[in-house]
Amino acid sequence: MVLFGRELEQKRLAELVDGIGERGGTVLVRGEPGAGKSALVATVRRQLGPSRTRILAATGAEPEQHLPFAGLNQLLYPLRAATTALPASQRTALRTALGLADGPPPEPYLVGLAVLNLLGDAAAATPLVLLLEDVHWLDRATQDVLAFVARRVESEPVVLIATARTGEPTRLDELPSLTLEPLPAPDAEELLDHVAPDLAPEARARILAEAAGNPLALTELPAARTRPLDQAFAARVADLPEDTRTSLLIAALNDSTSLAETVRAAGTDSLGPAAAFVEVTATTVVFRHALTRAAVVRAATPAARRAAHHALAATLTEPGRRAWHRAAATTGTDETVAAELEAAAGEARRRGGVAAAISALEEAARLSDTDRRRVDRLLRAADLAVESGRRDVVDRLLHEVSTMELSPRQRALVTWLPTGFDDGVREGGAGAAELATLAGSVARDGDLDLAMRIFWSTAMRCFWVEPGAAARERITAIADELPVDPADPRMVAIAAYVTPLSRGAEVVTALRELADRTLDPTVVRFLGSAALQVGAFDLAARFSLAAQPALRAEGRLGLLSRALAVQAWSHARLGDLAAALPAAEEAGRLAHETRQPYLIGLARAVQAEIAALRGDPEQAEKLAAEAERVGLAAGARPVLATVQLARGLAALGAGRHADAVAALLRVFDPADPAYQLALRCYVLAELAEAAVHCDRADVVRTLVAELDQAPTTSPALHHGLRYARAVLASDDEAEDLFRFALRADLTGWPLERGRLQLAFGEWLRRRRRAAESRPVLRAARETFDALGVTAWSERAARELRATGEATPDREPDALGDLTAHELNIAQLAAEGLTNREIGQRLYLSHRTVSTHLHRIFPKLGISARGELGAALRAEG
Repeated sequence: MVLFGRELEQKRLAELVDGIGERGGTVLVRGEPGAGKSALVATVRRQLGPSRTRILAATGAEPEQHLPFAGLNQLLYPLRAATTALPASQRTALRTALGLADGPPPEPYLVGLAVLNLLGDAAAATPLVLLLEDVHWLDRATQDVLAFVARRVESEPVVLIATARTGEPTRLDELPSLTLEPLPAPDAEELLDHVAPDLAPEARARILAEAAGNPLALTELPAARTRPLDQAFAARVADLPEDTRTSLLIAALNDSTSLAETVRAAGTDSLGPAAAFVEVTATTVVFRHALTRAAVVRAATPAARRAAHHALAATLTEPGRRAWHRAAATTGTDETVAAELEAAAGEARRRGGVAAAISALEEAARLSDTDRRRVDRLLRAADLAVESGRRDVVDRLLHEVSTMELSPRQRALVTWLPTGFDDGVREGGAGAAELATLAGSVARDGDLDLAMRIFWSTAMRCFWVEPGAAARERITAIADELPVDPADPRMVAIAAYVTPLSRGAEVVTALRELADRTLDPTVVRFLGSAALQVGAFDLAARFSLAAQPALRAEGRLGLLSRALAVQAWSHARLGDLAAALPAAEEAGRLAHETRQPYLIGLARAVQAEIAALRGDPEQAEKLAAEAERVGLAAGARPVLATVQLARGLAALGAGRHADAVAALLRVFDPADPAYQLALRCYVLAELAEAAVHCDRADVVRTLVAELDQAPTTSPALHHGLRYARAVLASDDEAEDLFRFALRADLTGWPLERGRLQLAFGEWLRRRRRAAESRPVLRAARETFDALGVTAWSERAARELRATGEATPDREPDALGDLTAHELNIAQLAAEGLTNREIGQRLYLSHRTVSTHLHRIFPKLGISARGELGAALRAEG
């Protein structure tokens, strides 16, 4: 087709492709059917030529949407042999997804990393252009992988050009977009005159009006004269011989381009007269335009379509595909076909095609011969939809089953499944006490596995949304009745979430015992969260770090983002900002990718806390405001509590003590959305420090008296209590309390030790004991310098100068020039990891890692990889 009025679009795509080799790029071309998307891509393909680049292509087709990774198979077919060079875990995941090998169900992000590395390695020899047409019809699993890849090709010689219909949602919607608008009137007239120069004026005017600037309509309507575009295609098909129309219909309904399948199903090779509609090779039959394919299907009667599906089912040997065609040929219920579809769902799930498994279960439900089986299959589909983050699908499926008679177990699932999103934070879901009651009922009915899954949701809800004291007591009573060993890691974690204070001592003891056991990484991950609830930040950091290698290797990025968030929160509280900063950045990035908004908010809040500790109040407030918007929208109390901590720290650093008290007291107010039962216990030191400087000490004394009664051995709480007692004490008692606090085991808690030393040094200097204060203040400053806690380091320096000791200004921190992402890469490279190993760790290609390192070296003033370790140690 001649491209009229598309010069700007061609230029933009040409510029994108011309930059290949220096950078990668992506674009999503949108337009109405017939707007010229395919013609634009074809023009790009012609302009590229075989010598400049290598082209990989895939085209979405509506009948293939239920086949997991069908689109990815198309795209990567030329690179199949190269999969042997991938790391073992990636190779297994990708080959399992493509149906080339058997293996455990692959995580989509691990498949995505494998594809990214496969493309990167191929592009190292010749730049790649990925041409993806009609991505709205690609299967969901392929779209997820392509979205993952598209976010990471900026440093690769890879350009991704995708096309989709206007208004059709895709997983690539975040890409830079290019919309093909209708042709302007002069260009439409020029195109029509080029196609049909002899039209009568009335026909010409009618076609221009009906086409409305659509290029395909302008080229096709002249032959149809007065018919609409879809009718024009259908009319042209109707003029074909009957056996050709049958063959075309079978080809249109087939979920494969195989010519042999079409010929076998039709019983004849009769596609010759259809050359204007399909391109036939020795092995394939491909429609020249998606509208033609759709017109062929619409023009056929329902009976003809069922007959075509039946013919295809009779010829296919692949069970899953055969089941889908048998289902399409069935008008009523058929339990045999339903069971085949259920098996197809299991196979799709095994290959990582969750969306395909959901579709198969829904279709199996339609064909089920009893309501019980129908509901079971719909609820299994809803469970998978929760796993893949498809809230709209879950709501639709649960609405469908709500009109049917449900068993007690089914009713439990209907109540519980919606809470799988955002840990049940959103409004309208079941409350924590209701979920606990449900779990107890399910356990009494003998389904302990489901009961524990529901109870875990109950515990998580107690973290994000405060249920109240009565609900916590009710939940605890039900937990005590469950036939599960209290030492079971799941029960330990649940106790930490539900009763972080009243059973805190038992939880801390159990966590220390579990720390020496080899456990599943999923269990280790939630033990890290449990340790955070009871203020064992050293254990929280240890557990969350221990879980990460396996979660990374398995591609479980949703859980990895949670482990990273716990690591970031814990390390920030411990003062290890060099570890906290990259963990928070990666947690936020992966939370965005896995669609966990409340975790994005938590990551931003921790970044705000870090900025406050590093003496950057403007950045702290910017990040805090961003986190607060997320926290308020979701009612996520831990996010809002951490926001107030960050604001309190920033105010303390600026000497705004009243502002600090106001921010931190919000965390202790049960009526405030920032109140969080566990986390409030771990900001006591900051509140006490601010309060003594603005005559609010009595408020803190009341809180100290209350928390002093908590039956917990929480390290963070007891460090905070010792600090608060010392700074709040009278002159007669303060020195003994400071020395008592400093004698505590602060191994692994350097920020607490430095904070105590600073407060004690300030107390000594104000009592004119300058000589005694200097070594204490000097130790505090050295600690803060080493940790990068700039605001408190400067305070310690001012106090030292006030004692008469000259103390040099701290050198500018070159690490401050690195982004958190760059710091993470630099630290891993300094540990000796190769670019490829770093890429596997961070889900990046090794070329992207190399690009980042080339930016990092000049920022640190070094020129070689071997200098990284020394540079980071010097700056740290």
